[in-house]
Amino acid sequence: MIVGLGLDITEISRIARLIETWGERFTRKIFTEGERDFAASRADQALHLAARFAAKEATLKALAVPRGLSWQEIEVVGGGSEPPMIVLHRKALTAADRMGVRRLHVTLTHTRNIAAAVVVAEAE
Repeated sequence: MIVGLGLDITEISRIARLIETWGERFTRKIFTEGERDFAASRADQALHLAARFAAKEATLKALAVPRGLSWQEIEVVGGGSEPPMIVLHRKALTAADRMGVRRLHVTLTHTRNIAAAVVVAEAE
């Protein structure tokens, strides 16, 4: 049974500007070490971080935006040759458990200008 659904569209240029302006201060606040490493290994870091940002936003919406959540409590793993997956930590995991969420489905996509993600929260 679907208990949550989230969609987000992020402008890649916005993420690129934030990286240019704030650098590591921005990326360390929003993205986990694994997410930063994945994006750094790609030709267009901003594109891959924008897709992960959209997935985090979509996850927040699917989980009804729990208060006090840190961006790093939602982690996007995989991508490239592996399907992307959402891994929840701490308060995000607790919020999902409270909703009965047993699985999160995520899809990422992008054009030259935008990145988008859809997250479906599934319970038994």
